[in-house]
Amino acid sequence: MPRYFVAIHHPAGYDAATAEDDAMHRDIDRLNDEMVAAGIRVFVGGLQPPTTARAIRRPTDTDHLTTDGPYIEAKEHIGGFLVLDLPDLDSALSWGRRAATACRAPVEVRPFY
Repeated sequence: MPRYFVAIHHPAGYDAATAEDDAMHRDIDRLNDEMVAAGIRVFVGGLQPPTTARAIRRPTDTDHLTTDGPYIEAKEHIGGFLVLDLPDLDSALSWGRRAATACRAPVEVRPFY
């Protein structure tokens, strides 16, 4: 079965302590329970803030450059993600809509190779 990556995007300056409440946590827990019950959840995880990220670039053929923060300049960052086994893109989009509702954030759905 194809796998799909569902990325949850948070705006710059997102603070989980103030943005997330008990109702949101219950909705996310319910979504996780539903994915497990459906047998589609491979892995899910929330990420630490972008200030904890390190980017590694290869500006030359022999050297690597490591910098603080996410690898691109953006007003949003990936705050968490799901990896799901689903039969097709329509199913992935359906679960993506559920994730956007539970997480109260935009999501990106992308198939793996």
